[in-house]
Amino acid sequence: MENIANFILTIRSSLFFIGYALITVVVSVSGLLFTSFLPFHIRGRYFVLGNALIIYWLRICCGVKTQVKGTLPKDTPYVAMAKHQSQWETFYLQWYLFPVATVVKRELFNIPFFGWALRMMNAIGIDRSNPRAAIRQTMEQGLSRLRNNYSLLIFPEGTRTPVGKRGKYARSGAGIAIEAGVAVLPIAHNGGKLWPAKGLKIKPGTITLVIGDPIPTSNRESRELMLEVENWIEAQCELL
Repeated sequence: MENIANFILTIRSSLFFIGYALITVVVSVSGLLFTSFLPFHIRGRYFVLGNALIIYWLRICCGVKTQVKGTLPKDTPYVAMAKHQSQWETFYLQWYLFPVATVVKRELFNIPFFGWALRMMNAIGIDRSNPRAAIRQTMEQGLSRLRNNYSLLIFPEGTRTPVGKRGKYARSGAGIAIEAGVAVLPIAHNGGKLWPAKGLKIKPGTITLVIGDPIPTSNRESRELMLEVENWIEAQCELL
């Protein structure tokens, strides 16, 4: 029975990834052709439609649902900082937090179709091999996005970490929030329990996404602010 269940899981996951790839190709190509000349708030909505389709396809193929606890700030940009456990949170949060610009590693821009979509969604691609330049670029472009009333989405660990593990939290996002005078929005989830950081088998179930209260940044120092964010995220993840 275990072998049969494992086989079914493999088939369902494979079907999802095939659909994932097709949706990415279709949305990227059509978006480039028909929306590239439009302003971001219109163009971006088209591309996050692709994210919504992927979320729906994930539910159909793999039985993955999502429950959200907490609410988003209204009518004000913020710097969202989220746990990074799988691929799930990357496309889900881009859709759920829209309008938002995501900080990603620059190499992702080179992936056909997927990278094109990231560029069209005003993502910030940083060179992780040059930390100083990456910090400067994140600060400059991040402040620009915030001034244009777009929130920022940052995964401070920088790379996906397995469930139960804690990566090193970079504090550049805290510095941007302090400089811009906007709040930090901490986000925790257990997406890695169903869609692991490594591996291609996705389990059915419900992912819980926890939106924390906005953390004010006035008169804060980036190190202690980042420590507060990290402790909140990790504590919430332990409860999920």
